[in-house]
Amino acid sequence: MQLDQPLSDKEFNELDQFLLSERCPEDAMTMDCLHGFLSAIAMGPEEFTLAQWLPHVWGGEQGEAPKFKNNKESERIISLIVRFMHEILITLEVAPKEYEPLFVEHDVDGKSLIDGEAWCSGFWEGMHLIEDSWKEIWESNLEPLMRPIYLLGSDELEEEEAEMLEDPKQRHKLSIEVEANLPQIHKFWLPRKKSLVQTVVRETPKAGRNDPCPCGSGEKFKKCCGANAATDKADAE
Repeated sequence: MQLDQPLSDKEFNELDQFLLSERCPEDAMTMDCLHGFLSAIAMGPEEFTLAQWLPHVWGGEQGEAPKFKNNKESERIISLIVRFMHEILITLEVAPKEYEPLFVEHDVDGKSLIDGEAWCSGFWEGMHLIEDSWKEIWESNLEPLMRPIYLLGSDELEEEEAEMLEDPKQRHKLSIEVEANLPQIHKFWLPRKKSLVQTVVRETPKAGRNDPCPCGSGEKFKKCCGANAATDKADAE
């Protein structure tokens, strides 16, 4: 399976169901949050390795890792996440006008309203993988374009700002602003970063026996998924 192959609807649902399952940590990202998180990494000024950003998908660097059934499932889920990331990278580099944030829709009083709060929460976390990595844009003339992302994504809002977001119509309005502002935000960083498309990690991450396990457990590979792989191989024999 190739990295440049976008997720099919079936694969999207497979990843969605896993992230929502009881085998995933309670704080694991949902698909809309994950899309925002990966979009911030893809658009932003810094390059990150899988080992740096994957633990945040499960709920943070010190968070609990998923309870994978075995190494095969671990590689399968991680490969879907990596392909989801690569799909965003390819779209932004090759066809940026086709990029769309993954917002949810709600029916409110008979009207369909979009809600980008979870997406922006993920984007906000992606922006803060390295402190001050997005500082330049906040000090530029594009600072007003970042405010809707802050309002929908930050968990450190002023009381009045938080109260404003209780209105789904206000979240709808801010979500529209976010989507309208993203092309300019993406364009701002283009001359300031290298292409990530060529440096994205391989579909099935390989780890040495003494390296940290890619699943984010904090254990060495040989004591985590590597141990599962050895057990699977022994069972097969």
